[in-house]
Amino acid sequence: MIQRLISAIVMLAIIIPAFILGGTIFNILILVLSVLGLREFLNIKQTKKDVPFFIQFISYVMLTLFICTNVSNKDIIYSVDYRLITGLFLVFSVPAVLYHDRSLYSIVDSFYFIGAIFFLGISFSLMILYRNMNVELLVYLVLITAFTDTFAYIIGMLIGKHKLIEEVSPKKTWEGTIAGSIFGTFIATCFYITIIDPCIDLYIVVFMTLFLSVLGQFGDLFFSSIKRYYSKKDFSNLIPGHGGILDRLDSIIFVILGFTFFITII
Repeated sequence: MIQRLISAIVMLAIIIPAFILGGTIFNILILVLSVLGLREFLNIKQTKKDVPFFIQFISYVMLTLFICTNVSNKDIIYSVDYRLITGLFLVFSVPAVLYHDRSLYSIVDSFYFIGAIFFLGISFSLMILYRNMNVELLVYLVLITAFTDTFAYIIGMLIGKHKLIEEVSPKKTWEGTIAGSIFGTFIATCFYITIIDPCIDLYIVVFMTLFLSVLGQFGDLFFSSIKRYYSKKDFSNLIPGHGGILDRLDSIIFVILGFTFFITII
């Protein structure tokens, strides 16, 4: 527990200043986090099959291009250069033919990496986009994740008895899930109607926040499913007591993706 607390303090000491300052510093932080997340995707893939060095190298290059071409966006009409998209498909598809050996690299592998780059690229680019649009909006999304996860963990540990999906995440309980959604929804809703838009219909905010809180917990389960498939407890041990980058950002990634559907109607 002490190790977990110390790691959390160190993370906050790095993230909060970058979050407040925004601009280039925040963009660099997000780029670093995305690259570390991709590294964890590559490493967990290699528990079952070695990834050729060229594929690893080009994965980092393509993700970096994906993030860097969108750092100045301030409009929710998300756009990606078609040259980047076609390049993404080509650089991962062509090697599937050239390697001539499915044990080294196959069509299935190519789609794994295309999907990973799209998934991480869009998710982390949206973090930058929402920070560019309105820092308070990103704070709202972080609050949903932080308080949902915190209260789900505390309540689940104290009174949790009924397992949620034990084969995916053995420690998660229905009691923790429900409590996390209640507290996460209440606190984030209060922030939204107090700081962001006091005039918005309360029912819309409550429904949206509750949906995102539940979705964030599904995000946690989604990433847990990946770990179970590869027989791993954590994506890495980069953050002592917490696991890896993807272990910490699993919920916020899904919350940000889910919020993109709501932002055009609020």
